[in-house]
Amino acid sequence: MSFWVPSETITKPKKKEEKPQIIAKPNKPVVVLVHGFAGEGIVTWQFQVGALTKKYSVYIPDLLFFGGSTTDKSERSPKFQAECLVTALRKLGVEKCIIVGFSYGGMVAFKMAEMYPEFVQAMVISGSILAMTDSISVSSLQELGFSSSSELLLPNSVKGLKALLSVAAYKKLWFPDRLHKDFLETSLK
Repeated sequence: MSFWVPSETITKPKKKEEKPQIIAKPNKPVVVLVHGFAGEGIVTWQFQVGALTKKYSVYIPDLLFFGGSTTDKSERSPKFQAECLVTALRKLGVEKCIIVGFSYGGMVAFKMAEMYPEFVQAMVISGSILAMTDSISVSSLQELGFSSSSELLLPNSVKGLKALLSVAAYKKLWFPDRLHKDFLETSLK
């Protein structure tokens, strides 16, 4: 799992092939910023980092299957993400944290708080639901004209991308079809 971490907690490698080493535990309260689906941590939270680092040790993961985070496991649930996130944070010296989750990151945060109440001190959740149940998922997808979450969240056509953007943005965004096609071509590579 890839992370942005406070610079004072790790060594800076001298050579490219070296990995950073943990040298200190966080010295301020820890805030963990968890991105939404189809995002990356630092891209999602780049504008909040500067203000938060004055009072907090800020950790920003790329959840598994996003950004630089990969695994050979086939599990894809918020529960799995929560388990991996807590394991990684503990390896980084974090003993407890305030977790901030956006969208899918909120679902992961709720699961973390449920499974590790001693680890999660407080939460801030935005644009999320507590959990995605089968009944919520099926009825919502049917309303949108999709048969599965992956069909909606991983579009392979201009029509599918426009549908995803229509539910992902409050204000209707208009772009020419050429931009949608270009986006699909670059994101599917």
